[in-house]
Amino acid sequence: MSQLFDRHHALLSEALGAMKTREFWTPFPEVPSGRFYGETARQDGEAAFKALIGKPFEIADHPQETSVGKEDSPWGLPLDLTYPAATPKTLIEASEKAFVAWSETSVETRVGVLLETLVRLNRMSFLIGHATVHTTGQAFPMAFQAGGPHAQDRGLEAVAAAYGEMTATARDAVWTKPQGKQAPLVLEKHWQIVPRGIALTIGCNTFPTWNGYPGLFASLATGNTVIVKPHPMAILPLAITVKVLREVLAEENLPADTILLAADEPDIPVTKELVTAPEVRIIDYTGSSAFGGWIRANAGEAFVFAEETGVNSVVVTGTDSFRAMCANLAFSVSLYSGQMCTSPQNIYVPKDGIGTDEGHKSFDEVIEGLSAAIDELLADPKQASGVCGTIVNPASLARLEEARAAGRVLRDSTQTGTGRSATPLIIAVTEDDQTHRQECFGPVVFAIPSASAEDAIAQASGIAKEKGAITAALYATDPALIAQAGKAFARAGVNLSVNLTGNIYVNQSAAFSDFHVTGANPAGNASLTDAAFVAPRFRRVMIRWQQTA
Repeated sequence: MSQLFDRHHALLSEALGAMKTREFWTPFPEVPSGRFYGETARQDGEAAFKALIGKPFEIADHPQETSVGKEDSPWGLPLDLTYPAATPKTLIEASEKAFVAWSETSVETRVGVLLETLVRLNRMSFLIGHATVHTTGQAFPMAFQAGGPHAQDRGLEAVAAAYGEMTATARDAVWTKPQGKQAPLVLEKHWQIVPRGIALTIGCNTFPTWNGYPGLFASLATGNTVIVKPHPMAILPLAITVKVLREVLAEENLPADTILLAADEPDIPVTKELVTAPEVRIIDYTGSSAFGGWIRANAGEAFVFAEETGVNSVVVTGTDSFRAMCANLAFSVSLYSGQMCTSPQNIYVPKDGIGTDEGHKSFDEVIEGLSAAIDELLADPKQASGVCGTIVNPASLARLEEARAAGRVLRDSTQTGTGRSATPLIIAVTEDDQTHRQECFGPVVFAIPSASAEDAIAQASGIAKEKGAITAALYATDPALIAQAGKAFARAGVNLSVNLTGNIYVNQSAAFSDFHVTGANPAGNASLTDAAFVAPRFRRVMIRWQQTA
């Protein structure tokens, strides 16, 4: 049994238990406090980040033929970072060589290495938080949580799910079949976990670790070697991860090239060459449906796990807490300027209005209430910057301007005053408008008047089924409408949140409890983290022999 596996066995057992009960549990505190991480953790993390700026990022013994790096902080801080880089051919050859030893390493040894890595990464959460701030444009509190503890939760969840699948059945058995008066047939059987091969993790710009860790850790746990291809504008958080993994592997006398970094630049991409390499047998991808479609068409025999674009909707048919509803939605649409795969985009409201605790509200009054709540939330520039963060990709600003022409402006977008920023734009459009039927990634909200509450549910669930969605929200006081919506969104394969107020938002997805993405609509074919996400990464192969007297 692995020493590291023994060290972290309790952590693994608790994770497995939490995944069964789906109750709240986390070993990694989400609060950036010295009480959890040490009195000097905040200062040490910031100093460690500053020490990286303007220098080559060193990864010991990593294959290197050149250096690359063009990251640009949306907050305006010059990064001037470079990373070791090699051709896809060189990386694949190194990964294949490491595969031999890693694939034959015991399940317990592999899992122990990964648990140790996650614990070390958790201690580095302040450093990873700053790296996430300046590559994604998130404000620090969100970057700390999403880039650090919440991503580590998802990584641990993937390791636990993989371990559970690999150990779900016996590894050895003595099979005895009676033969009447004759001696029974006796076979000894042994099943070996056989991984698929090289896995490719394609990172995204907005949540490099949160979206990257599940596939990365699931592939490693099941014995596959991994090449990590970060988004060229968000390399640092995943480069830190690769470095820590390689350090733990080397300490355990395992091949460090089990994990490799495929850094590139926007003008010199390497993703397509890696995707089409026949040696790559698993691909984890988060990003646009356009490139996701290209990957599926060109990935050959590789098994593709994808989270892609979708259209998330809110249906408002009534509420017994109008101000709380508006405040909750205001935060949901403002958080990180709508640059989340879970952010609401479309808000459907019956054209004749809704009943509320403040009396009847017309369609315009509902949206005015939301607009006023956004204005109140973002009134203080410092708080506005902390909630909205910055716009990581200038293309989002271009989409915002295009959306402005789609209908009637009910709330105009403004800047927070810090970095490249934009607050939510709210546009009223008709059901026939096509603009809102596509994902408009960024701070854009479409308000759509519907013929009735039932029609609003049908419209929102229909677009989720057709275009894909990761989240949906409903506000209703009629139990019959809630039941109707529950069935409609379940058929559309999208998770539904009902009557959220207070400090829980439709954007949030909790590891060990929420299955992020269902895999049941075009927004993604994989769910974080269910059995279907980990089991295809390996196969069981049997060897058996007959016992003789």
